[in-house]
Amino acid sequence: MASRRSSSRPSPNQREGLHRCWSQECDIDPLILRARLLRHQGLKNQARAVEQEVRPLF
Repeated sequence: MASRRSSSRPSPNQREGLHRCWSQECDIDPLILRARLLRHQGLKNQARAVEQEVRPLF
């Protein structure tokens, strides 16, 4: 079986991107970033589930 990379540890490129974002004081919720990553990986159902968590309740 093929080895899968753990999604809990960011790649060096992801880490660099986060540091750039933080230095620019971006206010991006981690759940939004997770949903984007899931969608990019083709995991649309999981992305939709995460997106449900960031929707306002009013």
